[in-house]
Amino acid sequence: MKEGRIKKIFPLVILLASLVAIGLFFVVQKRASDKLAKEKELVAQTENDKMNKPVKILFVGDMMFDRYIRQTAERKGSDFVFAGVKEILAGNDLVVGNLEGPITDKASVSVGSEIGARDNYIFTFNPDVASELWKNNVKLVNIGNNHILNFGNDGLTQTKENLQNNKVDFFGDPAGEKRIAVWNQKGLKLAFVSYNQFEKDGVAKTLADIKAAKQMNADEVVLYAHWGTEFVGQSDAKIKDLAHGFIDSGADLIIGSHPHVVQDKEQYQGKMIYYSLGNFIFDQYFSFETQQGLAVQLEIDTKKQTTFKELPVTMKANGQTIFK
Repeated sequence: MKEGRIKKIFPLVILLASLVAIGLFFVVQKRASDKLAKEKELVAQTENDKMNKPVKILFVGDMMFDRYIRQTAERKGSDFVFAGVKEILAGNDLVVGNLEGPITDKASVSVGSEIGARDNYIFTFNPDVASELWKNNVKLVNIGNNHILNFGNDGLTQTKENLQNNKVDFFGDPAGEKRIAVWNQKGLKLAFVSYNQFEKDGVAKTLADIKAAKQMNADEVVLYAHWGTEFVGQSDAKIKDLAHGFIDSGADLIIGSHPHVVQDKEQYQGKMIYYSLGNFIFDQYFSFETQQGLAVQLEIDTKKQTTFKELPVTMKANGQTIFK
């Protein structure tokens, strides 16, 4: 009798267990589906938040990694030089600076040279510098300056290879292969061009580059200029005329370097001109002025309105740069 009842109940138990299992399966599936939907919604919201945040680009001045800076990096590690500015650099979408010399496998001739001697002004930077730039968000550099050819065409070629191998972009190539850099992010398109006072026909080349950049339909054309008189705290009339001419030709912002000290700024035709940001990484500790630099943060909102923030910097005698 019991066996008969068990035989009748057993299929019902199996059916009930199957229904429970199926129910649990759908509950688990529903929870997994809801979780995935929430994750997708969170990702979409995060991406939307990113797109709605303003773009921040930080401009810094001259960067020189030979002489005492090279020795400091060899003694204390290649990341020591950037340690004091790393956090702020990382807080920008892009950092742009002037690379004041080539990155090569050549031995330094300026280390240990007498101050004022010819060799003291011939620079080459350790190949590790390229990776340090990238790690510290300096992912775009101007190479249109009076030191980039210190080790000739071979030095220039090595520089470009070292930068490219470390995903650091560049512009102002004196060989003419890459004079303009284009940067796209959050629906913005920026074109970067260079003016090198020490380049033959530099003005004509820069005017042609500005014209070409405008034809790319860039939202902003940024000119990084290597010009002016060293250690003089004020731009002169000739440089001002040049700057005004570049703005009249289509440049939207001008950032200057080379004087090794911070110079004046002005607004012309609604466009900002910073005549010199001074040094950013350099071993010129002989005066207060050469140890004080300026970083400029360009912020562009979703309506493509621009604002500027100025961040003073100091080069310490231990080889580090810090933000004040």
